[in-house]
Amino acid sequence: MEALYAMTTGILAASGLFLALRGRTFPVVVGLTLLSYAVNLFLFSMGGLQAGAAAVIDDSGNYTDPLPQALVLTAIVIGFAMTAFSVILAMRARADLGSDHVNGNRVDESREERS
Repeated sequence: MEALYAMTTGILAASGLFLALRGRTFPVVVGLTLLSYAVNLFLFSMGGLQAGAAAVIDDSGNYTDPLPQALVLTAIVIGFAMTAFSVILAMRARADLGSDHVNGNRVDESREERS
């Protein structure tokens, strides 16, 4: 179970990093979102993976740590806000520059530099 969890976190992080380093804005936004999911899984795993344990303290004494759950819930909200901001920023950059490349060059500027 832990190996599968670690592999999933690693694959999400690697895919997110690969997409975040692309030259277009949409893959960068998706890459940042995947990195956010990987961090959420990592934070959630810090509480310890216990099957059948209660989320709060009960009479059996077998419970999980609620702090990572609260951190992940907060990170989900922050990740959603970051994704919405990134999408709006990408749309604004596309409208202002006429291109969705992340280097910020206008389409007409890149043609002038080549000649």
